[in-house]
Amino acid sequence: MALVFLEIIALDAADARAAQDGGADRVELVSDMGAGGLSPDPATVESVLRAVSIPVRVMLRTRPDFAATDDLVKTLHELREAGAAEFVLGFLDAAGRVDRPALDALLDGYPWTFHRALDAAADRAAAWDGLAGLPGLTSVLTAGSPDGMGEGLPNLLADAPVHGQLMLAGGGLRESYLPALTAAGIRAFHSGSAVRPGGSWTSPVSADLVRRLRYALGPATPSRFPSGS
Repeated sequence: MALVFLEIIALDAADARAAQDGGADRVELVSDMGAGGLSPDPATVESVLRAVSIPVRVMLRTRPDFAATDDLVKTLHELREAGAAEFVLGFLDAAGRVDRPALDALLDGYPWTFHRALDAAADRAAAWDGLAGLPGLTSVLTAGSPDGMGEGLPNLLADAPVHGQLMLAGGGLRESYLPALTAAGIRAFHSGSAVRPGGSWTSPVSADLVRRLRYALGPATPSRFPSGS
């Protein structure tokens, strides 16, 4: 059985502990999923880092779109002061292209994920090209469509032969999609609402649901995506 990597979205320390107990390899820490996931406050970062031993990747995003904002450098500094060592970020310019200047201003050697800004890009192939050579990039979170994996699955399967080593498939992930994704060579997965009772963001992460997803995916391979923690 092929080895896989599993990341779970957490909103707080209890979520992070449940993710770890269920067999997750990494946590993505965010706030306000109603806005698509924004940066958590520093106190939450500190509590989550105390709660778990698996890597924690922290969202760097302060508004519910993919435009870079003037407060990002300050936010990054505050999150790093709280102990964050790896991040999730991704920005597009006004034309819907990967905003390399914004990324260059924020990248300073930490491992990071380019998040679902890819799915909102004006030209998906050009966006993949725009990520080439960015330092520290270890994964690209994508559902294949801004409307989620239900719509984007064909794009994920088309991207996999070229970009599969970077792809972190998430955004409406369901167990029924796994056979096609793994057959295409995708080995890294990201889940949020599917590991919460009722699929609601107001419900906490369930270790049992994480464990079920972990079992469906197969044995873990934490080494697939090097982390700084």
